[in-house]
Amino acid sequence: MKLLHVDSSILGPASVSRQLSDAIVAAQRAAHPNLQVERLDLATHPVGHLTGLHLAAAQGAVPEAPALVDDIAAGGAALDAFLAADIVVVGAPMYNFGIPSQLKAWIDRIAVAGKTFRYTENGPVGLAGDKKVIIASSRGGFYGADTAMAALDHQENYLRGVFAFFGVTDVSFIRAEGVAMGDDARNQAIAAARAEIGKLAAVRKLAA
Repeated sequence: MKLLHVDSSILGPASVSRQLSDAIVAAQRAAHPNLQVERLDLATHPVGHLTGLHLAAAQGAVPEAPALVDDIAAGGAALDAFLAADIVVVGAPMYNFGIPSQLKAWIDRIAVAGKTFRYTENGPVGLAGDKKVIIASSRGGFYGADTAMAALDHQENYLRGVFAFFGVTDVSFIRAEGVAMGDDARNQAIAAARAEIGKLAAVRKLAA
């Protein structure tokens, strides 16, 4: 069994989403002793944002710049790692109501027609549904469906939608909200999220 661990926070050890994604991976290792883990840190080793040159290369143009050749290879490797994974753990903090740009760049590299989805006469069909996705979500405030800020949640709603587009129906969110509202709120949010990680790992172990 393979697990792909993707982090995107720029805050290093101070990041709540990184703390939670690490805890999720540790729990999955405990539940699956033979688990193979591949780590992708998009803050320290980002996948480049798409450009017109990328699109031209995808349409058959031969890229001349060595940097573009290397970048296309890195994007292909990111796609291959995603497709090969049975479990994908994503550390996804909310930045200005959305996801970090480096996480969006990674998603742009795995959103490839014929690989993770295809278009049919009846609409798009996801091709990557044979995996479990666990998202470590951290937010400074509160953006749940019952809050006044719900309309500004372009983080979890986007991630839920894009993985569904890829055909992934087994998506779980481990959420820490209100982490910018003081030390007590931050600590309580992290503790609650860690409790959910334990529950999720127990369920996965029973299902294995």
